[in-house]
Amino acid sequence: MQDDFSRRSILRGSALTTVGAGMLNKTPAFMEAVAAEEACSQVVGPDAVSITLQVNGETRTLRAEPRMTLAEALRGPLGLTGTKIACNRGACSACTVWLNGTPVCACMMLAIDVGERRVTTIEGLSQGNTLHPVQQAFIDHDALQCGFCTPGMVMSCAALLERNADPSVEDVRTAISGHICRCGTYPHVMAATLDAAMHGRS
Repeated sequence: MQDDFSRRSILRGSALTTVGAGMLNKTPAFMEAVAAEEACSQVVGPDAVSITLQVNGETRTLRAEPRMTLAEALRGPLGLTGTKIACNRGACSACTVWLNGTPVCACMMLAIDVGERRVTTIEGLSQGNTLHPVQQAFIDHDALQCGFCTPGMVMSCAALLERNADPSVEDVRTAISGHICRCGTYPHVMAATLDAAMHGRS
């Protein structure tokens, strides 16, 4: 009997909480905020619109349908095919790029949502003909086979070294934990990243 009463009390409390939240959401201040947000929002599409992206230090203008992902924009109109599209659902991290220095899956972001944030792709890591230390270390340690996952792996490992100049094996393992490599090069990737870190400190 006590258990039934407790369950009824919990359900009644949940219902009252839901009703209260609904009433709170209809306050004048809340409604004004919703109206202001709707007034500022711009409806675009379905046709392509002109957008400007900051990619690898350059301003690039293109036309993109609102449904176009950042990965599609990079590989298509911008011609930066180093960014790979594999799963196209954020599960394999092959399409990893930097957004303001933070690794993100480019297949999970719409190109029109990037705004003024800086995009860095695998092509933007090297300085002219000089490879980024992580890129060179991947070559030296044979950290790639088919190479499809490699650009995303490099981007995540390079981002790790940007924020941690002396990473541990666990740090590298965490940095690449979202990446899927069907060839199984993970030990070489970790060795390459640690070697790049060591050379960066010397």
